[in-house]
Amino acid sequence: MFGKGRRGRDSRQDEVAAPENPPEVVEGESGLGPYDLSELPTGDRMERLDLGSVRLPVPEGSQLQVEVDPAGPVRAVHLVTRVGRLTISAFAAPRSAELWPEVRAELTAQLRKDGATVHEEEGEWGRELVGDSPRAALRFVGVDGPRWMVRGVAAGPGETAEACSKLLYTVLDETVVVRGDDPLPVRTPLPIELPESIARHIQQAQNGEQQQA
Repeated sequence: MFGKGRRGRDSRQDEVAAPENPPEVVEGESGLGPYDLSELPTGDRMERLDLGSVRLPVPEGSQLQVEVDPAGPVRAVHLVTRVGRLTISAFAAPRSAELWPEVRAELTAQLRKDGATVHEEEGEWGRELVGDSPRAALRFVGVDGPRWMVRGVAAGPGETAEACSKLLYTVLDETVVVRGDDPLPVRTPLPIELPESIARHIQQAQNGEQQQA
């Protein structure tokens, strides 16, 4: 069992509106997630944004910011909220070992190298990273699941850092991971697939830029 219980450069970014009538995400409520798709409680009816490998509840009033690799694949999808930006990413992980402690140590070293101050705190799912850089206040949360690891990042102004962290916890609580059965090297990002309407919007924007160039 995994400890899931309580306790770019050279890329482009496109912003699109969140889906109409997104589910209300209430700060402070606990769904005891994130869930593997096979563990989703019976009767769960929460609407989520389906991104292929992850399904996310979308806070009301947020915008989606899509980070696209020039070669085509989607690198990340960010939720831009009134208190900061949230990023939820899923990675392939070992079947019988936790990946987050190793990743956490590497993130700490990299952030300090980049000039940020970093310390660890005991948080909702165990040890978390809290960072302060000239650009933003940061919080990194990692959750190890069955053959996957989810990393959540909250980034925003210092004055809204606490609210941004709470919103990150709430979104993670209701996140669903769709790992799939394909064998993947450890740390491989699980693929992100955009809903057709969002992919079409981005393609139209790209076509318009090409015509203007």
